[in-house]
Amino acid sequence: MARLKNNQPMSMKKIFARARKSLVGGVNSPVRAFKSVGGTPLFVHGGSGAYLFADDGKSYLDFCLSWGPLMFGHARRELVKAAQDAMARGSTFGAATQAEVNLAERIKKAFPSIELMRMTSSGTEAGMSAARAARAFTGRDLIIKFAGCYHGHFDSLLVAAGSGATTLGVPDSAGVPKSFAATTIVVPFNDLKAVENAFKKNKGKIAAIFVEPIPANMGVVFPAKGFLEGLRRITKREKALLVFDEVITGFRVCYGGAQTIYKIKPDLTVLGKIIGGGLPMGAYGGRRDVMSVISPEGPAYQAGTLSGNPVAVAAGTAMLDLLRDESPYKRMAQLADYMCEGLRRVSLRSGVPLRIQSIGSMFTPFFLEGEVTDYASAMKADKAAYGRYFHGMLKRGVYLPPAQWEAAFVSYAHTEKDLNIAIGAAAESFQEI
Repeated sequence: MARLKNNQPMSMKKIFARARKSLVGGVNSPVRAFKSVGGTPLFVHGGSGAYLFADDGKSYLDFCLSWGPLMFGHARRELVKAAQDAMARGSTFGAATQAEVNLAERIKKAFPSIELMRMTSSGTEAGMSAARAARAFTGRDLIIKFAGCYHGHFDSLLVAAGSGATTLGVPDSAGVPKSFAATTIVVPFNDLKAVENAFKKNKGKIAAIFVEPIPANMGVVFPAKGFLEGLRRITKREKALLVFDEVITGFRVCYGGAQTIYKIKPDLTVLGKIIGGGLPMGAYGGRRDVMSVISPEGPAYQAGTLSGNPVAVAAGTAMLDLLRDESPYKRMAQLADYMCEGLRRVSLRSGVPLRIQSIGSMFTPFFLEGEVTDYASAMKADKAAYGRYFHGMLKRGVYLPPAQWEAAFVSYAHTEKDLNIAIGAAAESFQEI
């Protein structure tokens, strides 16, 4: 694997100490600080294919892939060229471009539920705007979300609750007013009865249900048979909207996202990550009548100077074209299955309890026995054991998501040789758990 040149090895501890003098916690996103797994975070200066190049002079086989969007691994040549060509024409215009229209048409073709959309600069911004659209369209204030599902860090949905009775949300972060959190009802994932009870208690007040159709932010969790169909049935009956957050699953589990797999047509869809080809990008879209409440067609305001940024749009268009033309999904699913089976064999030999849940090219190894069906069961996983596993793998040149409750990913750039390296590293790491 070729290395990027002119980078001298440096101590991660020294870099982190320097970073903490200028950046909050030394990082620009909390999970990067390794608080969940302990130790000193990795600082990276480049990547190629399935590998990361870190400032400690080492290469790491990457199963985090920037949390999912790098379907073809790092620095895929077509994406690099598209971004370079766009940058040569100008980094930002603050004006509309035909390139935005081209990308929007590709997204619409992949997601038939999307009739109109609006591009944003992040998944969080797209989720926040989808919530505003839902409230504006229905004239209602309350939103149902599921414990363990993450929809970005905007105030009203940054809430969580344990399993059990339906509750009004309480803030999951300092700085979120209780009045904002109180507009969100948190119920357990896969619990249709709790959803029904929420609508009974709040008749005519619920604007929408937000859901990750295949949650990835409490680890990979599957919707129970009939669960998503039940959400669709309830929202239609109650004249509320069904919003699929496919920031992770959109274009990752298949070209048309989880809604294609489960044959559910949501009213709104939230996308991110992949549609920018790895650059900052998001979008939300859905039914024409719902999206028409957004300015300039309607009264709900949402704007962004960098929305539809030409460099991100170019990279995203190249990504979608590659996904369409190369159709990597079957191969990536085979690779993920190979990796998961290898980890299961390692678990059996070592006697370390392990539950692996996977779909397509995304997977989560939970350090526990029994199925994971919701947030409460996911929280039973042994966080300390995952931390030891993480550092055992890192020591052996394999980089995983630095948190037990995050999905891992394979890319089209991974090979069986890479996976054998990772499985061998796991066999040694499990002896240290």
